[in-house]
Amino acid sequence: MKTLPIGVQTFSKLIKENHLYVDKTRDIYNLFAEGGQYYFLSRPRRFGKSLLISVLKEVFSGNKELFNGLWIYDKITWEKYPVIHLDFLGLEYGSREKLIETLKYLVNQNAKTYGIRLKEKGYDKRFRELIGELSKTNKVVILVDEYDKPLIDFVDKKEIARENRDVLKTFYGAIKGADEHLKFVFITGVSKFSKVSVFSDLNNLRDITISGSFSTLLGYTEEELLQYFEDRIDKMAGKKREGLIADIKSWYNGYSWDGKHFVYNPLSILHLFQEGHFGNYWFATGTPTFLVKSLRENKIDIKRLENYETTKLLFDSYDIDQFNVFALLFQTGYLTIKEIKEISLTQSIYRLSYPNKEVKESFLDYLAADYMGKQPDEMGYLTYKLQETIGNADLDGFFILLKSIFASVPYDIFIQEKEAYYHTIIYLLLKLLGINIAVEVETNIGRIDGVLETKSHIFIMEFKVGKASEALEQIKEKKYYEKYFPTPKHIKMIGIGFNPEERNIKEFLVEDVTHC
Repeated sequence: MKTLPIGVQTFSKLIKENHLYVDKTRDIYNLFAEGGQYYFLSRPRRFGKSLLISVLKEVFSGNKELFNGLWIYDKITWEKYPVIHLDFLGLEYGSREKLIETLKYLVNQNAKTYGIRLKEKGYDKRFRELIGELSKTNKVVILVDEYDKPLIDFVDKKEIARENRDVLKTFYGAIKGADEHLKFVFITGVSKFSKVSVFSDLNNLRDITISGSFSTLLGYTEEELLQYFEDRIDKMAGKKREGLIADIKSWYNGYSWDGKHFVYNPLSILHLFQEGHFGNYWFATGTPTFLVKSLRENKIDIKRLENYETTKLLFDSYDIDQFNVFALLFQTGYLTIKEIKEISLTQSIYRLSYPNKEVKESFLDYLAADYMGKQPDEMGYLTYKLQETIGNADLDGFFILLKSIFASVPYDIFIQEKEAYYHTIIYLLLKLLGINIAVEVETNIGRIDGVLETKSHIFIMEFKVGKASEALEQIKEKKYYEKYFPTPKHIKMIGIGFNPEERNIKEFLVEDVTHC
């Protein structure tokens, strides 16, 4: 059994040290099989971009022996091209001057690899000179990994980001001027900044981020999971193989860039089999602080994240000076394309949602902690206690906990739309319970604020700023409970009243529903 390549992003090391490699060389071949030359691909962090760049580097370096046993091995003529590899990870670019020095360093390192001494002083001219010198032996391949690090690391410091953008714009402009010397160009990053802002001079760049042809270039498909991890699945599952596969799919599958092909998060899958238990592995590699801040500042209804519909314009709308928070959520991997509905020959509607349980539960946990002024680890314990009380149908205990949560919310994080804020906190808490919960449930005559279902009970909840009796009366008047007939479970109607002065639950009233 080959070892898992956790932390290994260099293809030659992966092969030589007998690590597992999920063969993506057929997809890689398709990049250049039909004469494609200039590509851009955006994917979330830790999704295999660096390994992809490393594989491309070895392909164009003509290192055929590394690909023995892989699909591409006998499919191409292994011609050797000079490769310029620019990797922005782990470098300094906190100012215009530092970024320029970093670019010079990257160009110099590539020149040193090929024994070339450069004469030009300007960072862009030096880049163009390197391309010209290398092209004297053969056409040049340019591979750029995490091109946008100098931008996204300063997304909350716009002045630095703008300066870095202008530097990168000039730098990448050198590629367009060297077209006759180039064989292949591939640029990756997390975010897709508009072509006008960064790649205005590189207008022949093909963006394959949401292309169906390359939707499985990164990430593991269902077939790849079952083929390459079969032994590990069997070892972990014992006699419960089907159940384990279903759980893995629910937790880690679900990323899509075309609404048709869905892939597993590679980092989470590798860590799952390494550790032997489920965890929020990908989410733990980064904190969405800026995203959560943006959601609150823009007063985004959190419920919209579960089913957000948009057009293709969203995927081209991210820029430093004005960005769309939904575009950023998509690019960073917290939302993904679940469905594309064609409404005409030229227009489609894209439905976005959380990719899977790992992302949804972790993100909601983080949101809840932020909205309630708590630490994420505190939310775990509160969620557990809420699960325990509602599971036992202990409504007194359940609402005591809710009231204590509201009482601890700092005054200064309440927003003007008090009812909306109460709803948001209740929504986040109920979603975190991990049991069957639905919010804003549609009926034929109205919309229920919340329905919480356990093994023995169905709780129908309505929230009002004011009297609990008004909330309860709305449930009865609109007969929300009829939606759940017939059922052997006990149905309880719960009206919840909030006191805006105290910023807390004032009272709750409960009535049983008699049904056949």
